[in-house]
Amino acid sequence: MKRYSALALLKAGLTGQRGWEQAWRDPEPKKSYDIIIIGGGGHGLATAYYLAKVHGLRNIAVLEKGWIGGGNTGRNTTIVRSNYRQKPLHDLFDFALDLWEGMSDALNFNVMFSPRGALFLGHSDGDMTVLAQRGDALRCDGIDADLLTRAQVQKLVPLLDMAPDARFPIHGGLIQRRGGTARHDAVAWGYARAADALGVDVIQKCEVTGFAMTGGRVSGVATTRGPIAAGRVGICVAGNSGPVAAFAGLQLPIEAQTLQAFVTEPVKPMIDTVIMSQSLHCYISQSDKGGIVLGGDPDQFPSYAQRGLPPRIEKAAAEAIALVPALSRLRMVRCWAGTTDMSFDGSPILSALPVDGLYLNGGWCYGGFKATPASGWCYAHVLATGDNHPLAAPFAFDRFVRGATIDEAGVGVLPQLR
Repeated sequence: MKRYSALALLKAGLTGQRGWEQAWRDPEPKKSYDIIIIGGGGHGLATAYYLAKVHGLRNIAVLEKGWIGGGNTGRNTTIVRSNYRQKPLHDLFDFALDLWEGMSDALNFNVMFSPRGALFLGHSDGDMTVLAQRGDALRCDGIDADLLTRAQVQKLVPLLDMAPDARFPIHGGLIQRRGGTARHDAVAWGYARAADALGVDVIQKCEVTGFAMTGGRVSGVATTRGPIAAGRVGICVAGNSGPVAAFAGLQLPIEAQTLQAFVTEPVKPMIDTVIMSQSLHCYISQSDKGGIVLGGDPDQFPSYAQRGLPPRIEKAAAEAIALVPALSRLRMVRCWAGTTDMSFDGSPILSALPVDGLYLNGGWCYGGFKATPASGWCYAHVLATGDNHPLAAPFAFDRFVRGATIDEAGVGVLPQLR
């Protein structure tokens, strides 16, 4: 792999942009691999990269039915943070945040990570109590979290409606200053390029249609490009986890739901942090192109459609305008949706499945993008060794049988919260 650098960019500019290498190969599938990863999104590609980089494995394939990053990786709102209250969650996501901070250098690809801060707003005394509890839990584990007064929030985001009679009055907030955003498609491209350079086969337009079974063990996959044998197979397909697992006769504690977002026309910088809310499922940030990116609740019924319903857009827009009235002057230019994998306790599954040789990385709900590097690191560990990484141990598939669920929304929440 030819390294990207300022010198290489200057040289290419002087030679008419000739001489750039293809970012990754377009290989034909081999007859067999040691490990096959189903799904060419951020999580699948990160897993392949860390299998090669950390564990020294090379005979690996990533199978993607469409194009790299064409699923949820390219359809999210790019928010990166680790400020969860539950210890298993904030430990995992803070490890991810550590990896985000060095990702561009590690991959030799600019993922445009921008630690602009992630601010949760509180709209009542009850909200502020919950935010204070969350901040205490984070600081006890050495994770940054600052509780802000109303005046501090107003200074940080002057465009917020701070009037006492506002629809959603603001009492204060909790900010994680290391949080922020990253460029979603660049993450997929960066991991694909780096994994390919280490010998991983990234195979697009190769849909998995079934599993080959030998003695009750998964021994390969059937695909639209022919059968491929494998020592181990990892499912990493977000909202399609259920249908793929069903090929092996498994029913997962996961429901697919549509989650949509939209972006406005580009404007000059007006919001320089990520804005979220303790009581509202509304999140606002400004992209590097200038568009205001907004998102809200999932549609909350089973669906595999990559398009959402107008009422969700209307609700998210109304809440965003109530928080930042200046947004009412902007035009929406594009909306899109992804298919989220909603687990029954709202936390991911990272472990082996009851069928030997088959593993699952799924159930991330609407928080998968921010976990991408840690998810890949931990999933690579279990695929390489057969044992769960310590950070992923709480997220084993059998926790639902053991009653060891990890329900972030059920810890110290108010009745109106999800």
